[in-house]
Amino acid sequence: MGIRTALLLISLALHAQEQPPAGAPPAPQTSPQPAVLEYGGKPMLVPFHCTEEDIRSAGLSCSENDPCAVYLELSAVASTGIRIYAAGNIHTSTATLYSILLGSDDNGHTWHESFDRMRSSAFDTIQFADAENGWVSGLAVSPLPQDPFLLHTTDGGRTWRKANIFSETAYGSILQFRFEDKSSGALIIDQGAGSATDRYARYESTDGGDTWSVKETNVKPLTLKRPAAAPAPEWRARADANSRSFQIEHRDGSRWTVVAAFAVNLGVCRPQ
Repeated sequence: MGIRTALLLISLALHAQEQPPAGAPPAPQTSPQPAVLEYGGKPMLVPFHCTEEDIRSAGLSCSENDPCAVYLELSAVASTGIRIYAAGNIHTSTATLYSILLGSDDNGHTWHESFDRMRSSAFDTIQFADAENGWVSGLAVSPLPQDPFLLHTTDGGRTWRKANIFSETAYGSILQFRFEDKSSGALIIDQGAGSATDRYARYESTDGGDTWSVKETNVKPLTLKRPAAAPAPEWRARADANSRSFQIEHRDGSRWTVVAAFAVNLGVCRPQ
């Protein structure tokens, strides 16, 4: 037997060993793991690749010679005591491209995206009523602010689900929301200057934000009463001009300590 023939037989035998027996169920498919960002003192860069669909959907006028710069904005930070979450959006100077929710399980050392990005949407505020139950407010931004919603978790942020405020498309945004516990919450909706009814409305929920009922409307702004014993915020996202980043900071007494930082500049959009 020649060397070439022997190598061919060995290759065929190995290939046969890799194949499942006839009638065996297919091997389970493993989902790709989300990108993990590691903070080592320098701002982390959130991965972003601009596509033709991104340019078209946002109505961008980008060219090879004049590309559209893309930025990260973080508007809120909160912690369960075990995990940290930061919420915001990815945008250009003229359009919001995606919402983004970042999470850390190790006090800010490593980060991953905790919820899929939503096109033409933005996240605004985060609140946890306890270590397990939390909410993130969001809305669609194109062509006008509309369809406000909450992301809701009951397992400390390991999983999130979207809960719409309205059953049908409606213009408006969530100005404030607050949950007293895992069930009882209230929020203020700004229905926009062109609303056919009173611009501002207060809603309440008794099922963790799955359903809402209107309790008050007014042409003047409404606000939720802040509990008298509400503690001062322990986390914040702060734009730092020197490092061109959003810094995630934790309060220790009167001092704020940087726990992580994310680069503001994410790249550009240009025709492919």
